[in-house]
Amino acid sequence: MILPFEKMEAPSRCADRIGLSIPLPLIPNLTLLMNGWCFCCSKDLQSLLVFILVLLTSYLACRAQDLLKGKLIVEDDFTWIIPSHDSSSLEGFKTEKLKYIGGVDISFLKEDPSTACAALVILDADTLNVVHEEFDVTKLQIPYVPGFLAFREAPILLGLLDKLKHNAHPFYPQLLMVDGNGLLHPRGFGLACHLGVLANLPTIGIGKNLHHVDGLTQSCVRQCLEARENCDKDLIPLIGKSGNIWGVAMRSSPSSSKPIYISTGHRISLNSAIRIVKLSCKFRVPEPIRQADIKSKVFLQKFKGSAHLMK
Repeated sequence: MILPFEKMEAPSRCADRIGLSIPLPLIPNLTLLMNGWCFCCSKDLQSLLVFILVLLTSYLACRAQDLLKGKLIVEDDFTWIIPSHDSSSLEGFKTEKLKYIGGVDISFLKEDPSTACAALVILDADTLNVVHEEFDVTKLQIPYVPGFLAFREAPILLGLLDKLKHNAHPFYPQLLMVDGNGLLHPRGFGLACHLGVLANLPTIGIGKNLHHVDGLTQSCVRQCLEARENCDKDLIPLIGKSGNIWGVAMRSSPSSSKPIYISTGHRISLNSAIRIVKLSCKFRVPEPIRQADIKSKVFLQKFKGSAHLMK
């Protein structure tokens, strides 16, 4: 039996009724499964089996994240030089310059949130002009579940990268900016980490809203940014109650009243990520992400209703 979310009992209470023991970390994910719909657990066998299946899916997703997390590199692991205003600056043995920065984002139809347009734009690192763009419009079969965004969005984004690599495109990105978080994630492995590990690319997570992780809250971070002692600072570290640095909140432009949240994705340190983001901002959101957002929305509207584009 399926009931709307607002009429649903808490998963822990439902589990008690049918004699199941649920690991506590899974409960928040279950609560928001299936876009606000959940299975009402009664004592009939069908509901019990469905409930167990939902538990198993969440558990397997956690396990998959843990396996990928074991491959994560959170320090600089690239051979190119980050552009600098100081032309005499050299970075050790590195002789190749960062030329192409990629940005990825996904837009959804308001009329049908399962219809999505993924965009990959490539920008010249010096001029921030778009030199190449790729799109894919598809039907997403996996619902959004907090903490597991990558399982919904990473496959379509990886497809765009694979298309460029297969064609040996000269504009294949050396670095990828992701509209999503990296380490700044409840399980320390957001979309930027997931995508970076699978694509084997340096990635930076750019969040527009703050995940409440390790005691960090959006209101507290904004109060800290607005504090008198920080009024002349453009960024503050996001330090949780554990003492761990999850990323930084940054005022990316003087005209912006809202910060962005930068975190390491894969194969790049937080300091290097900050340097690159600063070089990539014309407005609040770094240009690779901003262009991917704009162009995905335009592309989706242009081809709205074109059934031949849907997978």
